[in-house]
Amino acid sequence: MKGFFIVHLQALLFSLGQQLRTPFSSILTIAVLSISIALSGLFYLLVKNVTYLTGHLETSNQITLFLGQQVSEQDGRQLQRQLEKHRNIQATRLITKAEGLKEFEHYSGFGDALKALNSNPLPMVVQIFPRLSLTTQQQLQQLLDELKGLPGVSVAKLDMQWVQRLKAIIVLVERAVLVLASILGFAVIFITGNTIRLELQNRQEEVVIAKLVGATNGFIARPFLYSGFWYGFLAGILALLMITGLMKLLQSPLEQLTRLYLGYQDVVFLSVLNSVMGVVGAWGVLVMQLNRLKPE
Repeated sequence: MKGFFIVHLQALLFSLGQQLRTPFSSILTIAVLSISIALSGLFYLLVKNVTYLTGHLETSNQITLFLGQQVSEQDGRQLQRQLEKHRNIQATRLITKAEGLKEFEHYSGFGDALKALNSNPLPMVVQIFPRLSLTTQQQLQQLLDELKGLPGVSVAKLDMQWVQRLKAIIVLVERAVLVLASILGFAVIFITGNTIRLELQNRQEEVVIAKLVGATNGFIARPFLYSGFWYGFLAGILALLMITGLMKLLQSPLEQLTRLYLGYQDVVFLSVLNSVMGVVGAWGVLVMQLNRLKPE
């Protein structure tokens, strides 16, 4: 068992030494791989944070009634009292024109522009909170259709609709990112495989001599497999540095929106995945190429 580990450690260090002997080509390959990995990581971060944000949005079943401009405040309060008696409504809230204008001034920053208007253009609003027993879209839609027909109601909107549409868009984005990440992952495997193929061609005479003295394909392939490991591992480290640097640049503009970061599990997963892809790329080439290299 001790000899097994020593042999693999020797192959691991030998493959690293081979890369250090050709620093320019090694750095170039690692840089190309790291760009593909960094793009995949950024796509993953994007989906992770958008999913986090949408997951914390409450799927509110609130219904908002916008009353017509001709409806007085007294009529609005009467409508509110009528709605509170409805069997499917748990609570209501009336926002008068004055209250709506005050809130709009506070959140929009257009207070001075609104003061220049001769009249308040905002309608009265009644917020409806359905009973918790109304859980299905069909039940809520029936209540919405009923409220639309009430006298004085200009527009009725179910507030959960935009959340559902947003989540549908997020699902579409997740699938698109999965496809792109898969393409970039295959690119990493193919680039690593091509690099190992070139290394194998450059060391063709060495491989043939090793076969002449009885070396097996497994023994010959071992340092090349570890070369693939080093390419994937080092490219993953460089990609993590790229992602971290980019997140630092974007931290101030985005800190009010979300926190973009890679957790410990993400870092470990990305490092292991890149190393495995490097080994897979090298193994795919070695299986085909070593059988072709036979001593004459």
